[in-house]
Amino acid sequence: MSDVVHIGMLGCGTVGQGVVRILQETAGTIERATGHRLEITKVLVRDLQADRPGVDPALLTADPEEILGDDSIDILIEVMGGVDPTHEWLVRALGHGTSVVTANKQLLARHGPELLAAAEEGGAELRFEASVCAAIPVIKVLRESLLAAEIESVTGIVNGTTNYILSEMRRTGMSYADALTQAQEIGYAEADPTDDVGGADAAAKMAILASIAFHTRVLIDDVPYSGIDDLMSDDVDIAHELGFVMKLLGVARLVDGAVSVRVHPALVPGNHPLAAVAGADNAVLLESSMVRQIMLSGPGAGGTETASAVVSDALSILGSRPGSFLAGALVDAGRPIAPEGSLESAFYLRLEVADQPGVLARVSSVLGDSGVSILTVLQRGEGEGARLVMILHRSPEAQVREATRRLAAMPEVRAEPVVITVVGSGEASS
Repeated sequence: MSDVVHIGMLGCGTVGQGVVRILQETAGTIERATGHRLEITKVLVRDLQADRPGVDPALLTADPEEILGDDSIDILIEVMGGVDPTHEWLVRALGHGTSVVTANKQLLARHGPELLAAAEEGGAELRFEASVCAAIPVIKVLRESLLAAEIESVTGIVNGTTNYILSEMRRTGMSYADALTQAQEIGYAEADPTDDVGGADAAAKMAILASIAFHTRVLIDDVPYSGIDDLMSDDVDIAHELGFVMKLLGVARLVDGAVSVRVHPALVPGNHPLAAVAGADNAVLLESSMVRQIMLSGPGAGGTETASAVVSDALSILGSRPGSFLAGALVDAGRPIAPEGSLESAFYLRLEVADQPGVLARVSSVLGDSGVSILTVLQRGEGEGARLVMILHRSPEAQVREATRRLAAMPEVRAEPVVITVVGSGEASS
């Protein structure tokens, strides 16, 4: 006779309903494969009257104590989101020995070490594959298949909203604002897209990936990030003209023994593996001297895809001893966080300037005084002004940022300069 595994759920929105549906539809397969029958005991919701197709209303409760105080629950699945009170509830459950599966990237990126400590203390498992790239099993690959591969860099397109927007800007020539509106209309972007287009969503995911890849506690505050909301369609078009594709990248790598994690727009060479990742898809490129390059790609969002990763994590708990996950992939190696501005890269620089004689020479002089040299220059007239676009040679980022601040102060420069990292071809991204 199969053992019954009791599951409590926090949240029952799109992902939660997907979890219920998958567990119902695959119950027989799961029982035959694992020897366990998974039964949902209670589901915490805010509104008991809301329509939730396929979910038995008798399972629903608005009282968290009916779940957190139930000692019979073996696995707690958290798909409600938010940091508070979710943080407190998960720490409590883990500390009491209840294993937790969560899709909550912001919570993990802010309180991951505390959650891991609670899990270790309680002898419980903490699983979070669904927190990064939905159904793409990048966390599983890092923590199991590549645990001993000594990963050197993780480069990812980890936000489907921004990748869709940039893909549409390139494909159709539409403006950023129009592409964002289109993404919202078809459900790829939230009504408030700030976390996506501003880079915070990608930063949280990269903090999680870097923590696992480099065995180091990386929090979202350790990840400088910028988004795509300052980009113009011209930037995307000029990048293509120069042989690049514009992407919002998360880049984590080791630099002199320290961990550097960044999120920023970047120019990716057209022959780079990440250049072909279009639409709302995600992709993560893992690099190591032992395995060279491995790229994982696929849908990085969606209720069914995320729910599938949640169920997979729940099943993985059934076949592992308590604490095995913690004792392996997430051990802290004690590496420091690299200081911001310490890395080198090539850069794309866009300047809106007055169309006057000698402006280019003065811009070049400022760059030269900062130790930054120019590889390529494009100049386009814009009425009484001009647009200068430059590809800068590989330089320390701090020098480029200082030069940019000096350029912004020039009376001939009419708008805040735009600086974008260039990756590939030996010009490694920062």
